[in-house]
Amino acid sequence: MRKIILCFYFEQCRRCHILDSDEDVEHSKESQKGLPLSELLSALGLRHLQGGKLTLSSVLEINSSTLYDLPPQGPKQVPWSFLKKFLMAHSNSRNIQCAQDQLLQRSSFTEDDGGCNLLNPLDLITALLHCADPFLQQKMVSKMSLCQFAVPLLLPNCDTQQSTLMLWAMRDIVKKYKSGDGRFVEGRIMEMDIPMVSFVRVGECSLPKSQFLNTLLSNHCQPNEAFIHHGMPCRHNPRGISDGLVEVSWYMPCGNDQIDIFKQPVAVANLRGDSRLFGAQVSFLCQTSAAVFIFSDDLDVDLSPFTNTERKAELYLVTNSKMKNYNMEKLEETCRKYNLKMECVIIRRKQNDSEFVNVLRFHVQSIVASYFVKPFFFDLADIAPQIGVLADEDFSECRKGRGIVEGITGMVKDIVGFKEEQLPLHGTMWRKISQLEKERCRMKNATNEHCLKQYRSSLIMQETALRREQHQRASSASMVCFLFGISQPKPERLYFLQWLKIQLDTLTRHDLSILRHQYKDCCNKNPQNKTLIKSLDEQIFNCSLGPEHFFRELGQIYECACSQPQDHPVSSEVHQLPDRCAQMLLDGFPVELVDGEASHISMKWISAVLTQLHQLVDKKSRMLVLTVLGGQSTGKSTLLNTMFGVQFAVSNGRCTRGAFMLLIKVSEDVRPELKCDFIMLIDTEGLRSPELAALDTSNEHDNELATLAIGLSDITIINVAMENNQERKDILQIAVHASMKMREVGKKPRCLFVHQNASNMSAHDKNMRNQNTLVEQLNAMTKAAAQLENKEADTKFTDVMKCDPDKDIYYIPGLWHGTPPMARVNHGYSEAVYDLKKSLLNMLKSDEVKCHDAIGFRNWTSSLWNAVKFENFVLRKVFDLREIDKMGREVMAYLQTCEGQSHSVSLQMMKGGFHSDSDAIRSSKQVFDYWSDSSYSRPGQYDQHPHPVRNAKSFEFIPPFMGGESPGPGAMSELSLVLLGGSATGMRAAGNIILGAEEFGRQASTHTSTEGQHSESRQREMAGRRCRLQTGSAVESLRRT
Repeated sequence: MRKIILCFYFEQCRRCHILDSDEDVEHSKESQKGLPLSELLSALGLRHLQGGKLTLSSVLEINSSTLYDLPPQGPKQVPWSFLKKFLMAHSNSRNIQCAQDQLLQRSSFTEDDGGCNLLNPLDLITALLHCADPFLQQKMVSKMSLCQFAVPLLLPNCDTQQSTLMLWAMRDIVKKYKSGDGRFVEGRIMEMDIPMVSFVRVGECSLPKSQFLNTLLSNHCQPNEAFIHHGMPCRHNPRGISDGLVEVSWYMPCGNDQIDIFKQPVAVANLRGDSRLFGAQVSFLCQTSAAVFIFSDDLDVDLSPFTNTERKAELYLVTNSKMKNYNMEKLEETCRKYNLKMECVIIRRKQNDSEFVNVLRFHVQSIVASYFVKPFFFDLADIAPQIGVLADEDFSECRKGRGIVEGITGMVKDIVGFKEEQLPLHGTMWRKISQLEKERCRMKNATNEHCLKQYRSSLIMQETALRREQHQRASSASMVCFLFGISQPKPERLYFLQWLKIQLDTLTRHDLSILRHQYKDCCNKNPQNKTLIKSLDEQIFNCSLGPEHFFRELGQIYECACSQPQDHPVSSEVHQLPDRCAQMLLDGFPVELVDGEASHISMKWISAVLTQLHQLVDKKSRMLVLTVLGGQSTGKSTLLNTMFGVQFAVSNGRCTRGAFMLLIKVSEDVRPELKCDFIMLIDTEGLRSPELAALDTSNEHDNELATLAIGLSDITIINVAMENNQERKDILQIAVHASMKMREVGKKPRCLFVHQNASNMSAHDKNMRNQNTLVEQLNAMTKAAAQLENKEADTKFTDVMKCDPDKDIYYIPGLWHGTPPMARVNHGYSEAVYDLKKSLLNMLKSDEVKCHDAIGFRNWTSSLWNAVKFENFVLRKVFDLREIDKMGREVMAYLQTCEGQSHSVSLQMMKGGFHSDSDAIRSSKQVFDYWSDSSYSRPGQYDQHPHPVRNAKSFEFIPPFMGGESPGPGAMSELSLVLLGGSATGMRAAGNIILGAEEFGRQASTHTSTEGQHSESRQREMAGRRCRLQTGSAVESLRRT
C-alpha cells in the first residue's frame, strides 16, 4: 500500500512539473492543488505526527537506529536517518538515500530514467518542519545555520495554501561579523538590522537561480552551498510540497578586504517555484526587501503582482539573451509598462557563469551600500498579518511565556546590580557559607592557640548566622515571576524557559560588549590606571546572567529552609521546588550540579532533585553517566552537543562554569541492551582557566572538579587540544591523579582521550607517534604520582584507569571548515564525532559498566563530595612538588658544604609553579626532612658559577661561587634566600616549605592576585644557621637585597 501511495505521489509530481536547469521543476497553475502534504507524510510514516507532534526529546532519545549504524531500509526510515545526521550538524545530511535493495524505482513512470527515485531534500525538510513541535523546529533551523544552509523564512502548506513566518524557529540563531572599521558585532539574527535582497522566478527560466545565489555568496577559496540546486546530488527530483518555500541565508563579513565579498551583512532570500502562484510570498518579499531580482525568460512577463503591492523594494529584471524568444523591443516595452529603469535590467549575454555572477554581485553591493532603512527581522511580524501570513510566535503559549520573561528582564538595568538585589541568596552569602563548610571539614586555618572544638563551633555559628540572614530575605520580584513561569503547564513552561535563556543571553552579550569596549579603551588610553582596569576585569568576570542563576537561587531557598530549626517547618511551596527542577531535567534542560561561582555542590538541593526525579519516572531511573573533562575553550560542550544533539551553552561567548547535568532518555526497545533508562551527560568547566589562574585556590578548584568528574562517571572523555602541549600535560596529570584516588575506593575509571584540532587525519603514522608520546607521558605521570603516594605498584597508567591505547584514543579535526564567520562545520569533524559516539555506545553496552538509579547516584555523589570537602581526594601537582623537593635537597646539600660563611641564594619562581598553598604545605614535612639530611655533599663542578639562580620550571640548581668572610667563633652563619617571581607563582607556598612552617601569611582569594607586589621577609633557625627568606617582586626583592 505504501508503495502505491509513493507511486501516485511521484507520478503527480512528474505530471505537474517541467524540469529546468535551475529549480528542477516548472509549476503549472492547474496542478497547484494536486500534491497533498498528507500523502507524502503517509508515505514517510509521519502522518500521525502532523501538526507539531514530533518532539525534540523523542528525536534525541537513544534507540535502535542510534545504536546500529545502518542506512535506511525504506522510506519510513529516511526521516529518522536524516534527523540523526542533521542534529549532528553533518554537512552531508541533505544527501538522502535508502539502502540499495529498498530504493524507490521510478522506471515505471519514465522510460529514459532507470535510476533511483529519491525524495527531494526540500520536500523532506518541509515535511519534517510540519511535523516538528516549535522547539524541534528551532533546533533544526539552528543546525541548518551552523552548517551555513539556507533556513526557512516562509513555510508553505500546500494543503491549506497558508504560509507561516518562522520567527520562533530563527530566534536561537547567533551570527557574528566584523565590519570594515574593525567593529566586532555578535548577536541573534532576529535582533540585527540587516538589509534583505530577494530572488524570485516568473514563468520559465533557463538561468540557474539557486546555483547563482550560492556563487554570489562564495569567494574564490570558500564555496557556499546554502541553497539546494540542480547541480547537487539528489536534487533532480521534482519538488512536491516545497514550492512556495522562501529560504534565507546571510553573508557576514570578516573584516578582511581580500576575503569579504560584501563590506556589511546582507540577507539573501530565495522563493522556490513560480512566483505567479504565490501572491502572499511575493507581497511579503516586496514589502520587506531592499530589492527583488526577478528571473524570467518570458519578455511578456506579467509583473503586476510586484507593482500593485505596497512595495518598498527596487525591482530588477534578469533575463537571458541566448533564448530564442529574446527580443530587445519587447524587453523595452515591458520596462516602460511597469516603470522599470533600464539600468535595473540585467541581461546575460556572452558572459560565463562567474562573470555574470559578478554583475549580480555589483548590483547587490550597490543596493546594500545605499539602503539606509534596515528593518530588524523581528519587525517582519508586523507585516505578516497584513498579507495573510501566519507567524509561528502568534500563539497564546508563546506569548504568555514571553510576557512572564519580559516581567523579569524589565527589572535588569545592570547585571551585577540585578544579581545582588534580586538574586541575593546565592551571591556573597552563599560563597561565604561554602567556604565555611569546607573549612569546617578541613580545619586549615586552625592554629595551636585555638581549641579545635571551639574553632569548629565558631564556624558553625557563623554558618548558622548566614543561613538566618538568608532566611530573613524575602523572595524578590524576579524570583516570584520565575517561580510562576516554571509552575505553568508544559507548553508555557518550555516557552518560558527558552525565552528566558534567549533574552538573558542578549542582555549579557550587550553588557559584555560595553565592558569589553571600556576595558580596551582603558588599556590603550590609560594603562597606568590599574585600579580601573582591575575593576573592569572583575565586572567582565561577573557579567553573566542565565537561567542557571535562577535555579541556583532556588537551590539556596531550599537549602536555607532545610537548615532552619525544627520549629520552623518548611512550606509546601518550598517542598515543591525540587519537583520543578526534576521536571526540567526530564524536559531536556541542563541543571547545575556544581555551582560555577562558589565551586560547591548544594548537596541537600541536588539530593532532593534526584529523589524527586526517581519518583517522577516511577523509580525507573537507572542511568549511565558520561562526563567530559578538559581545558578551557577546547570544545567540550560543542563535542557533547554535536554527539547527542543537545544544547549545552556555547553560543554566548562565555565558557561553562561549574558542572551541568542533562538527561537523555533511552527508548524501551534498547533498555535491555544498555541496561539503563537514561544517559546522563555532565559538562564541566574548563581546567586551567586563565580567569582563575591568579587565585591561590585555582589548583585546588581544578583538582576538586576533576575528582568529581571522574568519580561520578561511568565513562570520562578527557578532551585536550593538540596545539597546546603544556596544557595537555597539565590536564593529563590531573586526570591521572583523580583516577589514582578513585582506585582507593575500589573504582577504576574508564577514560577515553580525545585530541581536538588534529591535523592531517590521513597521516596514520603521525597519529601513531602522537599516541606513543601520550602513553609515555601518562606512564611517567602515573609512576611519579605513585612514588609520592607510596604506591610503587602503580607503574603504568592502565593500572589506575581502564583505557586501551589502541582503541580509546581519538583524533578529531577542527570544528570549522573555512574562514569564520562564513565557515561551516567541518565534514571530518562530524564524521569523527559520529565514530566516537558509536564507540561510546558500544562501551555502554558492555557488562563492565554498572549503572545506578537516581538514588544510587545521589548517594554516591554525596559520599564523593564529602570526601572532597575533607580534602581526602584533592590532588597534587606532582611535578611542582618534585621540583620543590629537589630544590630542598640541593639547597641543603649546598649549605652543608658552606659551614661558617654567610651568603645569599635567589630562587626564581616562574609561572606554572604552585597555585595553592595547601598543595605546598602538604609536602612541607617531607621537604624539611631533606634539609635535615646530612648525606648530601656539594658537587664540585658548580664552583665556577658566581650567581645562584633556581628556575622552578627546570631541575638544575646552580650554587654560587663561595666567597665572603667566615664569621667569628660562636657566631651563627646566615643564609639569605630570595624568592623572585610574579603573581600566582607560589612564592609564599615555597617559602613555607623551605622554612618548614607556615611563616608567610595566606593570601586572600581575590580575582587578581597581589602576590609579588609587596616584599615579605621571615627568619628561622635551621640546621645551625639563621635562615632569612624574602619573597616579593623581582625588582623590590633585588633592591632590598
